[in-house]
Amino acid sequence: MPDASPLSTFDSTVYRPYSKQLLEEQVQVTPGRRTRSRSQQRARTLEPDKIVIRGAQQHNLRHIDVAIPRYKLVVLTGVSGSGKSTLAFDTIYAEGQRRYVESLSPFVRHFLEKVEKPKVDFIDGLSPAIAIEQKTVSKNPRSSVGTVTEVINYIRLLYSRIGTAHCVQCGDAIAPQNATTMARRLSALPVGTELQLLAPLVHDHKGSLSEIIAQPVRDGYTLARVDGQRNVVLAGLQLFETQKHTIDLVVATLQVPQERDYAWNERLVKAIRAALRLGGGKLLVIMADGEEITLSEQRVCGRCGSIFPELISAHFSPNLPLGMCHDCNGLGTQMEVDPALIVENPDLSILDGALRWYGNMRKKKSHWNRDILQSIADHYQVDLELPWKDLPQKFRDVLFYGSGKEQIVIIHHGERDERNWSYEGANTVSGIVQDIKRRFRETASEGMRDMYMSYMSQQPCSACNGTRLSAEVRAVTLGGKTIHEVGNMTIDRLVEWLDALYETLDDEAFEIAQEALNEASQRLQFMLNVGLHYLTLNRSAPSLSGGEGQRIRLASQLGCGLVGVLYVLDEPSIGLHARDQRTLMETLLQLRDLGNTVLVVEHDEETMRNADWLIDMGPGAGVLGGEIVAAGSPEMVIAEQRSLTGRYLSGALQITSPNGNHRRSPGAGWLSIAGATLHNLKQVEARIPIGLLTCITGVSGSGKSSLINGTLYPALTRALHNTPEGDVGPYKRIEGLKHLDKVINITQDAIGRTPRSNPATYVGMFDEIRAVFANTEEARERGYRADRFSFNVEGGRCDACKGYGQKVIEMHFLADVWVTCKDCQGTRFNSDTLDIRYKGKNIAEVLAMDVQEALEFFADQPKLKRVLQTLHDVGLDYIKLGQSATTFSGGEAQRIKLAKELSRVATGRTLYILDEPTTGLHFADIQRLLDVLHRLVDAGNTVLVIEHNMDVIKTADWLLDLGPEGGDAGGYILAQGTPEEVARVDESYTGRFLREMLHV
Repeated sequence: MPDASPLSTFDSTVYRPYSKQLLEEQVQVTPGRRTRSRSQQRARTLEPDKIVIRGAQQHNLRHIDVAIPRYKLVVLTGVSGSGKSTLAFDTIYAEGQRRYVESLSPFVRHFLEKVEKPKVDFIDGLSPAIAIEQKTVSKNPRSSVGTVTEVINYIRLLYSRIGTAHCVQCGDAIAPQNATTMARRLSALPVGTELQLLAPLVHDHKGSLSEIIAQPVRDGYTLARVDGQRNVVLAGLQLFETQKHTIDLVVATLQVPQERDYAWNERLVKAIRAALRLGGGKLLVIMADGEEITLSEQRVCGRCGSIFPELISAHFSPNLPLGMCHDCNGLGTQMEVDPALIVENPDLSILDGALRWYGNMRKKKSHWNRDILQSIADHYQVDLELPWKDLPQKFRDVLFYGSGKEQIVIIHHGERDERNWSYEGANTVSGIVQDIKRRFRETASEGMRDMYMSYMSQQPCSACNGTRLSAEVRAVTLGGKTIHEVGNMTIDRLVEWLDALYETLDDEAFEIAQEALNEASQRLQFMLNVGLHYLTLNRSAPSLSGGEGQRIRLASQLGCGLVGVLYVLDEPSIGLHARDQRTLMETLLQLRDLGNTVLVVEHDEETMRNADWLIDMGPGAGVLGGEIVAAGSPEMVIAEQRSLTGRYLSGALQITSPNGNHRRSPGAGWLSIAGATLHNLKQVEARIPIGLLTCITGVSGSGKSSLINGTLYPALTRALHNTPEGDVGPYKRIEGLKHLDKVINITQDAIGRTPRSNPATYVGMFDEIRAVFANTEEARERGYRADRFSFNVEGGRCDACKGYGQKVIEMHFLADVWVTCKDCQGTRFNSDTLDIRYKGKNIAEVLAMDVQEALEFFADQPKLKRVLQTLHDVGLDYIKLGQSATTFSGGEAQRIKLAKELSRVATGRTLYILDEPTTGLHFADIQRLLDVLHRLVDAGNTVLVIEHNMDVIKTADWLLDLGPEGGDAGGYILAQGTPEEVARVDESYTGRFLREMLHV
């Protein structure tokens, strides 16, 4: 490892600004080729301990030159959109990947993802690079924490090699045995026990069995058990060929002696081996009292004779046909009729519309269903006028699931063809659930299928109870637990279980399992080191946050023990409570101390202060950014007056509430949810004040997302909008719905999944912009309508590139090359469309504007100005109206969604839910976000934020703190009230940090 000199001596100013003179000096152009100059070659030897970047111009980078020390913890920071990720991922990491791929043969490169060369003049000192991004979490529902970390592979191996199999039918332990093991078991029987060893020859077999019988007779065996009759003489045995027969040959009759000496053991082993040979590896032992034991060299149940298959590691995977439950194909859930979706209003009677399936029966002309219900009610002596919630459970079960074998007399009177008719007969009732299932299967109408689907939800598979595994796999235990139970343990408990397993294994099992146990324990320990103690191996990968996914990959990299690697991380602190930041910091420092360079894009204050080298980018966002404002130790950046980050670190600037020290008080009512038990929630009863900014806080894994995203939001969506929003976590009741008329969940999901999606289309501006162009005098003269100015519609778009603005050229083993369309020059529109101008600009030039420029350009268009102003207010001045939606980070996408909601005409009475909206935000951006959130509250709305950022938490009106720990040790509400009140609760980790910030 190179000499690590004190960081304060590192001088990045040694590099001159990148100029034309320097370019000519370093790159000498000769006809037909380009050669590397001597100064470039000299740089390789002069700067071995630095990554040198010159002339970086990817995206908004402005030909920047920077030197990054190797073998250090380097933090890139700056306002959102300043170019941090562009420098770290799109330039440094992308070039490292490209160079590695280029080192491979063309044949291999053909099968790898092609990496485009970043726009940079010169990079030197690159190490092999590994990126740990937010977007790397698998979205496959079959992917889990166990599969991502590969820990589950070692657990499966342990179960397949040293697990104890149990009979699926009777539950007895099953294990393959040899003759010596069997002899040891039989010798342990009480003295004087008489036993008979039988070898099964034939089982339920028709035909002539004389040949099968003849051979044992020639070998000297005389007796057998035939069709259950014991001690039948084999010689001269006659059997009916048309009947099935079972023959078990008597090999030996023994009695357990007082002294079990060598001779007895030899005799017993010899008899057992003979029986196994004749019985094809299977042996029957019959006691004098008639008790029978089955012994086998294979896995066969000794009580019921059930055969257990030989299991391998692949059997314990629900993603493979060998181990998956075949009823649900290894998913663990099935679409089933959900009784909760049938009940419309439990406070009404069935006749008044308590059940969606029947509706309001008083308003219906047909009395068929009403007569059936009345007949069932008469049978069980129930009054149909009672509210649904007061009806006997037995009656409700019959309506839902049927009467079984019990028959009920159905009486019906009606009219048909203007004649009165009646029906009376005893029938069983099938029930609403079976009726919906039958109709769903039989209908050919998509509309009716959708209607029946509205009564269904994902329910645990009845065959595997949600374990996703086959019956044989569920019957294998290790340390007294099935593999599904182990998968549901939190990581900290799983580590304890593995440690206890070490102590219980015998010598042979320990020798077999030692390596797998060590590998699993090591990986789990790394997960503990990055603060993921609360996760379980069965936790679905798509349910992980970006920060959790990053830390899982970070734990995997620690386990690899690589040296000399460049690690590039994108905000690993996402989703971490302030208490857990120290653990993450120690992990990053451990990676560095192994001999690696750790480059982190981060906004967390503690991470910045602990960095060896801090690079602040800016000064603004978008076209106003892309420069190095300051670089050096944190103290050097603080001393730089131009650095906005430095001013926040020094305390010269602070994040404050827009309302100053004033906090709003509850008074407009409460929204409450009681009995929430999803995941680790412990019968939580949460009360959220209406008309306030409320923060849901707590350490990672304490149950915040389970309470809000998993229970409250889908329940409110179903209640307020009558539309199901995924699965709803179990709860008892919700109160306070009268205070709200809608709920909006502003997530960090992408605003579009195709390059054609952009902010203008998402927020609804593009329609208005097209209308503005269509209303110009020249457009009216030509008869152009608004759709003429869309790059998705033929007529106005460029036909050569179909409105993409670029064409892709397949380069085989090189990266595909996107070239600008010659016809439209990248504008995406044809020349006739581009002829139409508004205020001197055509439609392509308007889409190329950033928000700040567009705000001035459309100052006289009220609708457009309102939307653009909201984009400005949430700190998105730098994004372009036509920028591809796929280029936005999760935080940027969330703020675009927030701007869309802000631009609507405010009605109040709306609940806004945001999950960690500070993701990717600089101190200055957080201040702007707070201004927007408080503006929403001032308009009469309720804002609910799941957040770890202490600067946001301290400005909230109300806090709901969960804990005390993550996983099983969490799921309780520790404190609720104003930040000052929570700060006084000693049990709350959030309170302890607030105490320091608020000085209470």
